[in-house]
Amino acid sequence: MSKVFIPEGYESELGLYETQTAIGMLKRTFEEKLCLALNLKRVSAPLFVDPETGLNDDLSGVERAVRFDLKETGKDAVVVHSLAKWKRMALKTYGFSAGEGLYTDMNAIRRDEEMDNLHSVYTDQWDWEKIITRETRNETYLKTVVKAIVGAICDTLDMLKCRYPQLTVELSREVKFITSQELENLYPEKTSKERENAYVKEHKTAFIMQIGDTLASGKPHDSRAPDYDDWSLNGDILFWDETLGCAIEISSMGIRVDEKSLDAQLQKAGADERRKYPFHKALLAGELPLTMGGGIGQSRLSMLLLGKAHIGEVQVSLWDEETKRICAEHGVVLL
Repeated sequence: MSKVFIPEGYESELGLYETQTAIGMLKRTFEEKLCLALNLKRVSAPLFVDPETGLNDDLSGVERAVRFDLKETGKDAVVVHSLAKWKRMALKTYGFSAGEGLYTDMNAIRRDEEMDNLHSVYTDQWDWEKIITRETRNETYLKTVVKAIVGAICDTLDMLKCRYPQLTVELSREVKFITSQELENLYPEKTSKERENAYVKEHKTAFIMQIGDTLASGKPHDSRAPDYDDWSLNGDILFWDETLGCAIEISSMGIRVDEKSLDAQLQKAGADERRKYPFHKALLAGELPLTMGGGIGQSRLSMLLLGKAHIGEVQVSLWDEETKRICAEHGVVLL
């Protein structure tokens, strides 16, 4: 059943083709701002990988990757869910140094994704990764990078509003930092999403830290794979969206696991079988650089900055009949 809703009285502030040109400007502007803020260089990235390498991100562990066979090799390939692990290998392969990083366009098919205003089976994001040192592998540096990304987003909005003065979106540059346990303590009777909405509605921009490990309630705030983010040094960037009246996650990011945290998190997650993969062997042997990175949703950011009510207004995908009916009834054009 469709979970789509269109806010009462919603009308897009930009026309159909105007939206398309604004998306182009948004993407070019944000890429430039992000690269300058984090010292990143653009690279090409795979759409699919060999499942035997262990490079694909398994997300929460239940999503099915799109798998297909290759005629010439006689082997299967899987469409990436994200590039969290591939980027770390690429930084070593390309000879990047500490303080330098890469970004790329990541496109994926998540066929098990539930469809609603914010979710589609098609995923597009800027995936970025940079090399850090043992001295910068800490919460202070994590917060510095979060503030830089939020600044790049707000700068992009400012430029869009100069070009399209009819846009009324407002964002706060001030980031409030809170751990997932502190958030649970603050709202013990609420679900994770309800906690996010309550906190971000009050503070407008937030970074919820330490996601993946079990909280005092016995449940994690949200699921995270055990083999890329360090659960004690990661988090989500969220903004309050006035159009939908809810918090929107724009980025999941963090400092990545080192040998010690990978070993501990594989045990906690009951995922010791992953130790056999080339990626995990190299990481446990200390052969990969220390890194941090994340993904920034391209369609999510376009929705937020352009004041859109449905992700289908800024990307082309496939939708169920109920979603198409509801959008048509409210005059919402799905690309």
